[in-house]
Amino acid sequence: MMKWRKVMALMMAFSIMGGTVISAESAKDQVQLIINGEVSKDSAVVIDGKTYVPIRDFNGLVNFDPSGGKVVFDQPNVHMFLFKGDTVFGNVNKGNKVKFNVFSQIDTLKTDISGVKVAITDPSGNVMDIQSQDIKGAQKDNFWFRTNDFTYDFKTAGNYRVGFYIKESKDSSYTLVSEKVITAIN
Repeated sequence: MMKWRKVMALMMAFSIMGGTVISAESAKDQVQLIINGEVSKDSAVVIDGKTYVPIRDFNGLVNFDPSGGKVVFDQPNVHMFLFKGDTVFGNVNKGNKVKFNVFSQIDTLKTDISGVKVAITDPSGNVMDIQSQDIKGAQKDNFWFRTNDFTYDFKTAGNYRVGFYIKESKDSSYTLVSEKVITAIN
């Protein structure tokens, strides 16, 4: 009789644990997150029918305010134009060295920043800085940034991403907030 009670108690315990695991699994599912055709390195999570995504993957400035219990996301409008001389361009021939500069117009920035940077990423993911600049003073709601002429060798065919980055404080790292694509064609 004592053995039977122990067996029943164990079966009930395992049943409760199994039911908890099953309901936890059905309440939380990881799903692949694709943003503008690119697979995110982080997954989204579906919990009780709501999808939660990693906000840092949306190219903006993210700050957590623990005292207020809120997340602040700021994504300014950044319009980028690529100039070869005085001509706007977006395509180049593979294997060409091109001298160009990047003109960026930034507005609706709602936070103070410390610096800006423009960099280019080749199709293999290698990043090269084009130019950076410290921003002195308070928040800049509407400003322009133009790089000096820069020569770059488009060695392989594919998409080269020119990114505009913002640094919130002198001790923080740069955050990508906008991109423009240059396509190197055969």
